[in-house]
Amino acid sequence: MSVSGRKRFAGWITGIGTSSGVRVVIGQWPDSPFGAFSDVMLQHDGGVRTLLAPTAEIAEFISQTYIFDEVKVVTVTVGTVGRTCVLTAGELQLVWTIGARTLLGRLLSLPPRRVTTAPAWCRAIDPAARLLMRGVRTAGSARDGRREFYGAFDQHAVTSVAGTWAGRTLGALRPVEPPVTFGFGSTPRRPSRTAVVTTVMPG
Repeated sequence: MSVSGRKRFAGWITGIGTSSGVRVVIGQWPDSPFGAFSDVMLQHDGGVRTLLAPTAEIAEFISQTYIFDEVKVVTVTVGTVGRTCVLTAGELQLVWTIGARTLLGRLLSLPPRRVTTAPAWCRAIDPAARLLMRGVRTAGSARDGRREFYGAFDQHAVTSVAGTWAGRTLGALRPVEPPVTFGFGSTPRRPSRTAVVTTVMPG
């Protein structure tokens, strides 16, 4: 797939809130135009938005699609043992546990995946997603006139979290509240890991 045209990213988005007020969104993309990679978006309790990306090329693409106050290129690693995930990204260390499939995850897994991940489907269900889940969008406009579509096809709850950011303890698991403001939509309020195909189209 050409990196200059329509881009498709298949993987998982994990959204986590913490009692410190820091909200974390982790993208794990085993299938992307840039190869397999992971990235992290953080929003501090004071509102500052930080991107942690593994290469300058990926950082440039993401920061041209979403809005950040600071961008850092760091090594991003995510390991999984059973239901436990361990992430290291610069000054961020995070461990979280994946729980059972949510009711939404069961519903998302019912239609054929080729349907639920298609941009046309994402556009059609966007009004319902906005109504049912505060801050969540499945279609919208990104920076530089780009159009973006989130085709979710499964979801599991996140049941625990522990970690530090810049030497500060993040605290216990909390809802992603207030919603993050990197782009036109947030992750679900309930901490969760969503299987998704994200499609980005040029303006």
